[in-house]
Amino acid sequence: MKNKFNLLQLFLVFFISTAILGQQKATVVIAANLKTAMDSILKVYKLKNPNEEIQVTYGASGKFYEQISNGAPFDLFFSADMNFPKQLKSNGFAVSPIKLYAIGRLAIWSKKLDPNVEKMNSLLNPKVKKIAVGNPKTAPYGAKTIESLKYFKLYDKMKSNLVFGENIAQAAQFAAFGAADIGIIALSDAMSPAMKKENGKYYVIPQKSHSPLEQGCVILKHGKGNAVAKKFYDYISSEKAIQILNYYGYSQNKK
Repeated sequence: MKNKFNLLQLFLVFFISTAILGQQKATVVIAANLKTAMDSILKVYKLKNPNEEIQVTYGASGKFYEQISNGAPFDLFFSADMNFPKQLKSNGFAVSPIKLYAIGRLAIWSKKLDPNVEKMNSLLNPKVKKIAVGNPKTAPYGAKTIESLKYFKLYDKMKSNLVFGENIAQAAQFAAFGAADIGIIALSDAMSPAMKKENGKYYVIPQKSHSPLEQGCVILKHGKGNAVAKKFYDYISSEKAIQILNYYGYSQNKK
């Protein structure tokens, strides 16, 4: 009888511990352009919150929007734009205010030539046969890229040379590893240690050529009541998180 009682106690302790640990977990989906900055932010966050588990997946904002709309069990969404979070909110899939946490930039990056010489006209250089960009249907950075190309009246001249990555990070990989001669990528990717190792050069595209790359985050329906999701949602506005975002070329205000 005593052994059964002890076994029951152990079971209850295990059950309660598992429940508590379960409350310290959040599943977060994040736009691919943020990977370098967010990896750094998460590293700092984990040092201060070692008992919290944040499961992260990076990808195209449009793909995440579709998955969330179809009931995917994510707690927190960091989009590359404000539109997808707004749609989720209006459709009942988000429970928090939509937070503008960063404004991104676009850059032209290449190992074959220095884009600072001809700037936007680098894209018309005879050496350039393939131009990597994000897919405008799934990646907000891809949509802003097309907007920028049309602003400079370049799109019709080069649209046949475009190679589409599912997200902006994949476009950077195409440019870095030879699938394209040049890429229009996130400035944060151009400034990342991984891209610096490839010895490419980049030119920052003027912001006037496209509407602001405002990026929003939101706690999702599945994350309602999840303390870790709320805590990390708040943390992205902290001084340390903003410092890291700024280091990788993001800002919090329109310029």
